[in-house]
Amino acid sequence: MIPVPNNGENLLPIRQKKQKKVNFYLSRGTLKNSSGRGFSEYYSDPNNPVLSSDNLKDFNGFTPKNYMSEDQRFAERRPDVLTFTTDVLADDVTFAGEIMAKLNIASTSTDADFAVKLIDIYPEDFKPAEKKDGVIYGNYHQMVRSEIMPARFRNSREKAEALVPNQKTAVNFRLQDVVHTFKKGHKIQIQISSTWFPLFAINPQKFMDNPNFATKEDYTKAFIRIFDDSAIEVEVLK
Repeated sequence: MIPVPNNGENLLPIRQKKQKKVNFYLSRGTLKNSSGRGFSEYYSDPNNPVLSSDNLKDFNGFTPKNYMSEDQRFAERRPDVLTFTTDVLADDVTFAGEIMAKLNIASTSTDADFAVKLIDIYPEDFKPAEKKDGVIYGNYHQMVRSEIMPARFRNSREKAEALVPNQKTAVNFRLQDVVHTFKKGHKIQIQISSTWFPLFAINPQKFMDNPNFATKEDYTKAFIRIFDDSAIEVEVLK
């Protein structure tokens, strides 16, 4: 795992600040403060899932903890992963509290998972005080928080519901709470995909009573849209 800077000297000022809920809208490659009217689209194939790590041998251990802050550039390069990124930050930005993914989606299939990652992108010329063999810190894409949500449980965890193909649908869910400062010169990024294997089982993208019994014949390729009025709601210290 990459070293986390010690910001203990800033704890007192942080306690004196107030939290404000802010929406970052997912608009065709950018994270911005206003909603758009279009959409971004990707092609999801359960037969070719997005991997949960670029170093899968770590998953042979009891706790694959390194993936929790792993460089996410390996996923960003895939066409079935959407990325939404801010401009270079002119000032420090601190998230402190709940993170809510408020997605408006449409799929050509009847089911889908939605994996959302919050990423801290380091500057191209970043050089840490302590080096770690094999890690390139310039442009490092540090995963800060992440979560996955099956669309079938968008309204209730007790009652699964199929998606209506090509119908705009709200899929809202919480990520883990966070206290993290995105430093001046960094960027904030959101990555979205519909597979995250082997950390999470592959959704066949075909609605079934129990997708755990899906076979390869059930795997359904789909075009999935994320509309520009989708947002990530966070609490920012002001």
